[in-house]
Amino acid sequence: MVFWDMEIIYKLGITAILGLIIGLERELKRKPLGLKTSLVISIISCLLTIVSIQSAYLFNHAHDVQITMDPLRLAAQIVSGIGFLGAGVILKKDNDSITGLTTAAMIWGASGIGIAVGAGFFMEAIAGVVLIMISVEIIPLLLKKAAKKRLHNKDLIIKVVVHDRDSIPTVLESIEKQEITIENIRIKDLKDHSHLIDLKVRASYMHTAADIYRKISDMDEVVAAEVES
Repeated sequence: MVFWDMEIIYKLGITAILGLIIGLERELKRKPLGLKTSLVISIISCLLTIVSIQSAYLFNHAHDVQITMDPLRLAAQIVSGIGFLGAGVILKKDNDSITGLTTAAMIWGASGIGIAVGAGFFMEAIAGVVLIMISVEIIPLLLKKAAKKRLHNKDLIIKVVVHDRDSIPTVLESIEKQEITIENIRIKDLKDHSHLIDLKVRASYMHTAADIYRKISDMDEVVAAEVES
């Protein structure tokens, strides 16, 4: 009994350390998944896996009747149940951009690490955490340096108000000449008989939102301009 108790503590300790690494990475980036959340997810996932495995063999030998149980039945429910937490950190902003997908994946990863350690796959769990850290920290940094111009385009929302309807093509052409790729256009008539041009664009990382706003607002045809990064 002492042997099993020490092994359980050993497993929970390893899980806590690995969960701490994942939570610390998210905490430093000020994401919803912090230290406490990551530790709870990984430790409880590990504990439920241990309980699932131990109870399957315990009940199977404690009764004269043969009982068939899946040793990883509880662990299987962790994978599906953890999706509720992951869905809670995925947000859709007003500009239709989605955030929180990486954090949701890290929540799923923390539970997976707990399951792996609880099932006794220590080295595999450690390797998994190392690869996760490489994937979310080192590889994006290398990609930024290797292909900075190609990968570092900005997604912007540009809103332009013009009085003359005939000047809309001229304004769009002037915007495209600034190395801005227009991906979506929405034109709306306003109550004061002016016209709103709502654009979703992709611009080079070299152009700041302030520079783009200044160039657009300086156009003679433009009455008002708004740039959202």
